[in-house]
Amino acid sequence: MSWDWHYAWSVLPPLLRAFVVTLEASLAGFVLAAILGLVWAVSRMAPVRIVAGTVFWIVEFVRSTPLLIQLYFLYYVLPEYGVVLSPLAIGILALGLHYSCYTAEVYRAGIEAVPTGQWEAARALNLTPRAIWLRIVLPQALPPAVPVLGNYLIAIFKETPLLAAITVMEMLQTAKLIGAESFRYLEPLTITGAVFLLVSLLASFAMRRLEVAHVFHR
Repeated sequence: MSWDWHYAWSVLPPLLRAFVVTLEASLAGFVLAAILGLVWAVSRMAPVRIVAGTVFWIVEFVRSTPLLIQLYFLYYVLPEYGVVLSPLAIGILALGLHYSCYTAEVYRAGIEAVPTGQWEAARALNLTPRAIWLRIVLPQALPPAVPVLGNYLIAIFKETPLLAAITVMEMLQTAKLIGAESFRYLEPLTITGAVFLLVSLLASFAMRRLEVAHVFHR
């Protein structure tokens, strides 16, 4: 099968529309993972044992089960309990929940890297726990975590084809359907692969620049 430029240009618009869906799922899933991961990380350091222990097992359970199973579970089980969401919303929820358990470890490493003396000095000044976290700990723990979090953004982006399992028309699924209609898979799949490669390389380059900038300003 030879490359047909006319056909490639004709399938480009629907592929780009599907790319927007892929991008929406990636960015929204990452934002959810970043926020929820911070909640998990802080909760695991809670002085109340039952809170810290519960969060520990939640994180370990989610990390130890495949994302695809979590997608199916949320898609088919949530409606049984009256929670009806669109396939895209469920995909975002699954991506955010799954990767929040990885970003939690990134945050935890950053928090544990804050010198013990910083905590002790804050308590000696009689600062409230809220002030300690917001003014002392997180401003030091979050900047080093940003480049690593960027890697998870790229990982989420590359995981979006799994959302096709719950009928989300992301880019790869659209390419497959276009190929099935015309019996030409070369052009749509190649364009899709090229877009994924280009976006991943650009994101990786941006993350490396952030990491270099962080090291330079330390």
